[in-house]
Amino acid sequence: MAKVSPADFFKQVRSEASKVVWPSREETVRTAIFVAIMMLILAVFFLGIDSIFGFVVQQLLKLI
Repeated sequence: MAKVSPADFFKQVRSEASKVVWPSREETVRTAIFVAIMMLILAVFFLGIDSIFGFVVQQLLKLI
């Protein structure tokens, strides 16, 4: 790779950063709400699975 001066490097970084398309506030809020709902659903799902496995293990240990 060719050596690039620090000034050219920062000029390239600024140029690339200007190409970034940032999400709107509405998109950000909608995505955050979706993530929160999915976390809640997955938390309840894994709580149920963990409870079932815990019950099964307790029943198996009672047999011993």
